[in-house]
Amino acid sequence: MHDAFLPNLQDHALEALLSCDPERKVAQVNALLIDWRAGRFAPPEAGAPTAPVCTPGRPERPRLVPHKTVPRRRPGTPEGHAALLHAIAHIEFNAINLALDCVHRFAGLPHGYYEGWLQVAAEEAHHFNLVEARLHALGRAYGDFEAHDGLWEMALKTADDPLARMALVPRVLEARGLDATPPIVDALRRIGDSETIAVLDIILRDEIGHVALGDQWFRYFCGERGLEPEATYLSLMARFDAPWPPRPLNVDARRKAGFSEAEIARLEAGKAACFAALLGQSEP
Repeated sequence: MHDAFLPNLQDHALEALLSCDPERKVAQVNALLIDWRAGRFAPPEAGAPTAPVCTPGRPERPRLVPHKTVPRRRPGTPEGHAALLHAIAHIEFNAINLALDCVHRFAGLPHGYYEGWLQVAAEEAHHFNLVEARLHALGRAYGDFEAHDGLWEMALKTADDPLARMALVPRVLEARGLDATPPIVDALRRIGDSETIAVLDIILRDEIGHVALGDQWFRYFCGERGLEPEATYLSLMARFDAPWPPRPLNVDARRKAGFSEAEIARLEAGKAACFAALLGQSEP
């Protein structure tokens, strides 16, 4: 049994998850990690009751709209430049909530699981602050543009299964960020925004680690259930209709994050070819 007098980590992670003010949320996340490492929290025990958080804490703005109605962000104009940075800030803010939900939602797991996702939450908070500062330098603020809720929607879909969560949030959605970063850097280089490129270098470095953490725990849960990880991954992508990564893939980053050469080849082949091959069918 853990010390009954220690506060429960789940309760405090939930409190941070439900915080609406970004500055307060960032401060709570940083305090959570410090207190956890100092041994001030009891880890969530198996069987601890939890319920999925339907709506995490977030400010009233940005206004959330359907994914397909959010315009593409091209940095060739001042408005497009600011909109692109706003989209990145929104991803990082959502990533704080996703990491906190991993801590709050799933109980009875090894110490390293909670350590890892608390560190991810703190790094995502740092990323949000960095991108928000760049947004302010352009005279804009988080909330000035519309955004969508696709990342959190996947958290709700996978709220009942940590294996599916690890597969479809870090290894699908966050891994897509690895692929998206080089083209964004190229676009920012064309307009001379070296300050934001330096921020994206930090984010890419850390995000490789975040996807790798998801990969580690995905394979852990597969091992517990006697499942072959890479076939399970593709099966979950099909079952949840997860978005297929657009090419080109950031192959080097995906290798560092734990994707095998066979997985990368399948993802590069495209969705139709991959599933046809898995079903023993010839490519149409």
